[in-house]
Formats: sequence, structure tokens, C-alpha cells
Amino acid sequence: MSFKSGFVSIIGKPNVGKSTLLNAILGEKLSIATQKAQTTRHRIKGIYNTPACQIVFSDTPGIIQPRYKLQGSMMKFVNESLADSDLVLFMSDFESYNEEEDLIEKLKLIETPMIMVLNKIDEHSQEEVASKLAFWEEKKIFSRIIPASASNKFNTDTLVNCILEYLPEGAPFYDQDQLTDKSERFVASEIIREKIMLRYKEEVPYSVQVEIESFKEDPDIIRISALIYVMRDSQKQILIGKGGIAIKNMGIAARRDLEKFFRKKIFLQTYVKVKEDWRDNDYLLKQFGYESE
Repeated sequence: MSFKSGFVSIIGKPNVGKSTLLNAILGEKLSIATQKAQTTRHRIKGIYNTPACQIVFSDTPGIIQPRYKLQGSMMKFVNESLADSDLVLFMSDFESYNEEEDLIEKLKLIETPMIMVLNKIDEHSQEEVASKLAFWEEKKIFSRIIPASASNKFNTDTLVNCILEYLPEGAPFYDQDQLTDKSERFVASEIIREKIMLRYKEEVPYSVQVEIESFKEDPDIIRISALIYVMRDSQKQILIGKGGIAIKNMGIAARRDLEKFFRKKIFLQTYVKVKEDWRDNDYLLKQFGYESE
């Protein structure tokens, strides 16, 4: 039996379930997922391995019109993933697209084969699902359209089998026990940022950047020191909370998920620092890894 391998880019607008789909396929929580837009900021490769195939998925930021340099970098990650993919998964749900002709015109320019995943079908009636499927089928953009529920893992096996039809035969690109191309430091920073996204409101989640200052692994424990950047002193106060209780509770939640992912005891220290307008600062964006790889 021949071995198949290839690159698959997952694209779509914010909050359609791209990260949830990747996690469901991998069986691991690799990409952070929240109900807030712009949770994913990087291109995150998740590597799906079986004895017969290796699929290198790219989870990408939600497609938006950039308003500052950070968002511009995020859209570059989307374009890069499209440039080197063998197949594109375009994800939609029932809220995010409607009849957006500008998006449809952009999709028509993509020459790579595309499968559409209509997500969150479990939240809608059969009539609504049929209507939305008919809308996208009329556009004649996609090779296949697959209804799914990423959160319930409905039709994810069908999707993987469909993906394999489009991938070339070839050797694996990564070791077959490798889950991602990202470092352990990156994964740790994303887990911490997810807890901030989930626990804080308004502008704070979008103003935060997490940097791992130290990551020291011993046989029975990993010691992590994380620096959390915000853009204003007022945000720093909100993040810390009265008597430090807010950041303490966030740290407890982050430590639980870190221990789950790394399967080891975690000692986590967090510090907060103000960096005004870091989202528009070229030097800091490069430092934080938002430059092209």
C-alpha cells in the first residue's frame, strides 16, 4: 500500500471552528480555541500520522481586514499557508458568511483544490443545513462540500478520508511521532494566552502577548516563567486584579492545561509588563514571532 503525505491549509473567517477541527482530527488540544475572534494569531502546523499517511495541517488566523500591523502579519500567515498547500479546507458556519460576494470572489482565485467544511450543523435544523449547502454548491468553487460538527467530531473521519484522495504519494515530511512544528515554549505561551482570552473581557485579550522567559524541564517537573505584555497600565491592573486574585486564578487554570498537555507537573510563574502599541511595532512583532518563517 502506497504512503501519502501532503500539506492542508485550513482557512475561514474568525470563529468558524478551524482550531476545534484541527484538535478533533489530531485527538490532541494543540490549537487554542475560544469564542472570541482572532484567537489564532499564527500559522500552527498540526501533524496527523497513521501507518499509511502524514497530513500536515495548517491552522490559520481568521480572515479579516487588517486594522493594525499585527493583523497584517496574521493575514500573511494565511497567504503563506495557501502558497504551499496541496489542498485547502475552507470552513464556514451559519453566521459568518451569508452572501459575502467579496469573499466568494477571493475564493475563486485560489487554484489549489478546495474542500468546504460546513461546520456547526448540529446547531441547526435539517432545512437550514440543506439551504446553506445549496447556497455554496451553487457557487461551484469547491471539489467537495462536507457538513460537519467539529466540536462533536461528527464527519471528521469522513473528512480525513476525503482529504487523502487529493494528496500525492510520498515520504513523510516530519518524524511520525511529531505533533507540531512549534516549540514547547510556543505551546506553553498559547495555553496561557487562551486562559486570558477566556477569563478577561473587552480589549484585554486582544492587547495581550505572552512570552516564555524560561522553560526548564527536570525529570519530574517543568518550571515555566511567563512574561505577559499589555498595552496600558489600566490593562495591567485588570489582568492582575484586586490583590492579585485574577492573575492567580488564571495561572491555576493555565497550569492545569499545561500539565495535561506536557503530562508532567508544572511550576508556573507569571509577570505583567506594559509595552505600549506593541501591535504596531515592527521590532516587537519580530521579537514575538509574527514575522514570516
